[in-house]
Amino acid sequence: MEDLFGHGPGNDDDDDGPVAVDRAPSSAGAKQRSPLAVRMRPRTLDEVVGQQHLLGQGSPLRQLAAGADAAGPAGPTSLILWGPPGTGKTTLAHVIARGPGRKFVELSAITAGVKDVRRVMDDALTARDLYKTTTVLFLDEIHRFNKAQQDALLPGVENRWVVLVAATTENPSFSVVSPLLSRSLLLTLKPLTDADIEGLLQRAVVDARGLGGKVELDDEALAHLVRLSGGDARRALTALEAAAGVAFGDADDAGEGAVQVALKHTERALDVAAVRYDRAGDQHYDVASAFIKSVRGSDVDAALHYLARMLEAGEDPRFVARRIVISAAEDVGMADPTALQTAVAAAQAVQLIGMPEGRIVLAEAVVHLATAPKSNAAYMGLNKAVADVRAGLGNGIPAHLRDAHYPGSKQLGHGLGYKYAHDAPHGVATQQYPPDDLVGKDYYQPTGNGAERDIAVRLERLRKIVRGK
Repeated sequence: MEDLFGHGPGNDDDDDGPVAVDRAPSSAGAKQRSPLAVRMRPRTLDEVVGQQHLLGQGSPLRQLAAGADAAGPAGPTSLILWGPPGTGKTTLAHVIARGPGRKFVELSAITAGVKDVRRVMDDALTARDLYKTTTVLFLDEIHRFNKAQQDALLPGVENRWVVLVAATTENPSFSVVSPLLSRSLLLTLKPLTDADIEGLLQRAVVDARGLGGKVELDDEALAHLVRLSGGDARRALTALEAAAGVAFGDADDAGEGAVQVALKHTERALDVAAVRYDRAGDQHYDVASAFIKSVRGSDVDAALHYLARMLEAGEDPRFVARRIVISAAEDVGMADPTALQTAVAAAQAVQLIGMPEGRIVLAEAVVHLATAPKSNAAYMGLNKAVADVRAGLGNGIPAHLRDAHYPGSKQLGHGLGYKYAHDAPHGVATQQYPPDDLVGKDYYQPTGNGAERDIAVRLERLRKIVRGK
């Protein structure tokens, strides 16, 4: 499961059946053997990192975590939690299960079948009727359940035998059956921000459940861990624990006191060098500039290097996609009109699938643009036209081109003599289109590169017909 803080002690990932989680405290030794991400799992909603848009006072999550009395006369509502890995889906389920009179059962859609679901429903009905206990069923990766398996959940959800908390990383509108969606509350979890991850790491350093103040994390190491986390809290805590282990290894002969976790420890632990890149400073603009100039200069290898450098440093892929779209129009232009289509499709795909897969799409777009013939003729043509407009040229509009649809327009001569282009041979009529002072002015000067070679020939014929030469 791609949850926020991994599986707690006592869970058996290899069990094919449902797992009932024992929430009794484990021994101190067992806690220390648990991964840092498990030890730092929030116990209350107030300890949850991020997702503040779902955790306001009186929100459904608050009511559900508070217990049956707070859920109102209708009873607790089942939830579908949709969000990227590491944003807290499993954590929220565990917090909800801590409410009074709750029993927590976990199923994985990877291993569970219809028989497992029905067994949980039968047990939940018994627990409710005999012991007044509400069963919270956490179903991981519900998008992997087929229609029959999801339909098996419906009686329990509809009759509130269980409170279903289902987690998915895929859009529920496409992966969850409509009857189940209509009986559940869909909550969308947002990726954790850098500030969320930074706060979580700092808390883990000092918290008694975490590293208990035995280490100190310097600023460069902290920034490196935040960058590499990709908004995944579990990944960030796992990386911190590995870096602390390296630092302790280096400090075997050192005296007492907190061990310093430096950038070199995070680099060795994660086998990833820190990328010198400040998303708010010069490096951001310098690398982006080098990237665009490499695409413009048709150096595909340099362009891919700077793309990798930005993405590895945690640059927002949407920023990269926007730069690619601009380059497609400005630098490739009409020499390869399909470049803009590729760039726009890449930007939309990055929004749809996110990272890390989005880097594949960006790479394809970069290769297309860098290897395409180049022309800025359309862009330069617009600049010339803008310069003339700012200089006061282009006075008026020819009367035959003016709007002739409103009453009285024809008396003003609007539309008189206008030639409908589709009535002319080849759909091109001889006619004046620009204002009088711009007749014969050529703004667009196509190059001989790529598709513009053919456009240049066609444009010469079009201008001769339109201008009557």
